[in-house]
Amino acid sequence: MKVGKLLHTRYRVNDLERTVKFYRDVLGLAEIKRHKSPRGSELVFLQADGSDELIEICFFPNSEPVKCQPDLTHLAFEVENLAEFEKHLAAHGLKFSDGPTTSSTGTTFAFVDAPEGYEIELIQKK
Repeated sequence: MKVGKLLHTRYRVNDLERTVKFYRDVLGLAEIKRHKSPRGSELVFLQADGSDELIEICFFPNSEPVKCQPDLTHLAFEVENLAEFEKHLAAHGLKFSDGPTTSSTGTTFAFVDAPEGYEIELIQKK
């Protein structure tokens, strides 16, 4: 037995609307669906253009506050032009938290911090 394709990744957050706004307005993801789970979680599913996988943003009011350990996890997205994306971030009052760095293969990458402390890696392929 083996699993099939990856369907979604979940990130639990303290401020659902602030986080959704970042993924939607800054990264350009589309909100696919929103609902409340039987356990009481508020869930928002987002999707990047060209991807089948979803990102599930979860607010679970009956749990302890989220404390994201630095460098624990990140999501990586491809961008066409990292320099132009840096300008886009600046227009939203944001900046890279690390990079840009160019690898030995010519790929350039940088990181930006999402709300709650989760990292987003932006990759411009050679």
